[in-house]
Amino acid sequence: MMTGSKNNKHYLIIGLGLTGLSCARFCQSKGLTFSLCDTRSELAGIDAIKEEFPGISISLGLPTAEFLSEFDELLVSPGISVNTPVFQAAKERGVVISGDVQLFSEYRTKPLIAITGSNGKSTVTTLVASLLNEAGVRATACGNIGLPVLDLLAEEDDSQVYVAELSSFQLETTRNLNADVGGILNISPDHMDRYAGMADYERAKQRIFQGAKHVVINGNDDHTIPVLSGAHKSSHFSLDTPAAADFGLIRESGRVMLCKGSDPLIDASALKIRGMHNVANALAALAFVDALDVEGIDIDLSDCLPALTSFAGLDHRCQHVATAAGVDYINDSKGTNEGSTVAAIEGLAPLTQGSLWLIAGGESKGQTFTELAAACTNRVAGAYVFGADKAILAAALSGHTKVLQYNTLSEALNDAALAANADDVVLFSPACASFDQFKNYVQRGEYFVQCVEGLS
Repeated sequence: MMTGSKNNKHYLIIGLGLTGLSCARFCQSKGLTFSLCDTRSELAGIDAIKEEFPGISISLGLPTAEFLSEFDELLVSPGISVNTPVFQAAKERGVVISGDVQLFSEYRTKPLIAITGSNGKSTVTTLVASLLNEAGVRATACGNIGLPVLDLLAEEDDSQVYVAELSSFQLETTRNLNADVGGILNISPDHMDRYAGMADYERAKQRIFQGAKHVVINGNDDHTIPVLSGAHKSSHFSLDTPAAADFGLIRESGRVMLCKGSDPLIDASALKIRGMHNVANALAALAFVDALDVEGIDIDLSDCLPALTSFAGLDHRCQHVATAAGVDYINDSKGTNEGSTVAAIEGLAPLTQGSLWLIAGGESKGQTFTELAAACTNRVAGAYVFGADKAILAAALSGHTKVLQYNTLSEALNDAALAANADDVVLFSPACASFDQFKNYVQRGEYFVQCVEGLS
């Protein structure tokens, strides 16, 4: 956290989207010296940016290493790869590469719970903030979930705790997060078009443990264990029977109870969010809340539970859309990687009385879909694949389930609806990016909902 010493750095903020403009507003509010840059040669809304930041220089187009070397520190937006040669050349010349989360970590004065993972980040982040607020602790969800972290610091707010969802892209430009509680929910292949491989991707995720006082570990995923030892406490959550101080499940007489050690907290049937992967998300949220140990904040988990039972989930994340002719239609458009879709399949399959039908497709992002193929075996009655990389999906899933290919989502849905019978589930979990046919996963999910509502 920043001390009272004056910051004399000259920052270059690169990328003038939501995150970059948040950085600029923060720097302006703190009287820091900064310039602006966007790698696009043409930028819509540049006149409004010039008006908001008068007297601040703005450059457009991919910068040169010589230009970058004129600055002390680069604040690079997460959508821009820092592995681009020009940034690496600037780094070799001594320029520090950072992002908004690093600046946030230097200036924040309030406790931080930091959450990352391949899947479930937004759900768990929202749940943790909701549980804390239910217990009377003012908590604000921020970060990759939508509210830039620096927006909280530009103007003083009344939060007692920040709960930040952090992506691997945000973490790779963060050097010393120093979270009060930090954890990785799970690790599965994602963004392989940006990383050299899984080891590179995991290294970025592991940065969440830097300086953490307490770490939360998924007992069902060894990849969530800190690689480097540190002066931190730790706790675990899993879908197994829990150890004394950990969070898990106790199954007795047909009931499944979420527990801390041997102490039951809530029946899984009381949760509105569906699937065993969401039970794991609920256990993770409880573990993060329980791990917070800050002077002046005393939390009784029993006070949090009403928020857990009332939480209906986030849009486009295993969201129940409708039941038509006895068939449940699930919108999991946020499933933009195979790990997310695997979690949805494994979470819903045990709870599905009939057959489970999968609709998937889009841009594959360099994934091989081997894990998805294994998850489909004996769980998915048929896969209806569409979009730019439908052939890649079809090749991976063939032999594991019946596969049919389509150009569009609506065509795939129509045929899946014809195949499904009462007590079946049609799961839309693309396992791919949306950009081949949609602006983002939200537009894709909204389109799926419209298509379901239009089924005769």
